[in-house]
Amino acid sequence: MAEEASSLVGIVETTVELKSSVEKFHDLLVGRPHHMSNATPSNIQSAELQEGEMGQVGAVILWNYVHDGEAKSAKQRIESLDPEKNRITYRVVEGDLLKEYTSFVTTFQVTPKEGEPGSVAHWHFEYEKINEEVAHPETLLQLATEVSKDMDEHLLSEE
Repeated sequence: MAEEASSLVGIVETTVELKSSVEKFHDLLVGRPHHMSNATPSNIQSAELQEGEMGQVGAVILWNYVHDGEAKSAKQRIESLDPEKNRITYRVVEGDLLKEYTSFVTTFQVTPKEGEPGSVAHWHFEYEKINEEVAHPETLLQLATEVSKDMDEHLLSEE
């Protein structure tokens, strides 16, 4: 049984090069997620604080988004924050993702580029599928990449 379960557990990750600063990018995602729909309206419809305080551990945010052409939602709780490393970890507690995954944890970190302006966004998804028929969440990585690029353009246009 343990071997069977292990094939359901996975990690996928990607990095996205950005022109905007670490601070601005992290602030938009963590401190102002309700502005994400302005930055990437075709992907994120809304992000609403449901519990707790925005940008704090324990805060629960309801995301309405489009994935594979379908409107979906996810409630995520902030599990941990490391402001010095610009890292945040969210756990999905409700929503469409839990129809396919028994657990889904997203860790996002943005770091400065070496020796040049800009930053690098790193998305890390750790998950457990409900069964073998469920695909690994590569299309969610594509969505994270698109959202990151849209956020980057939006932040540059604000300057």
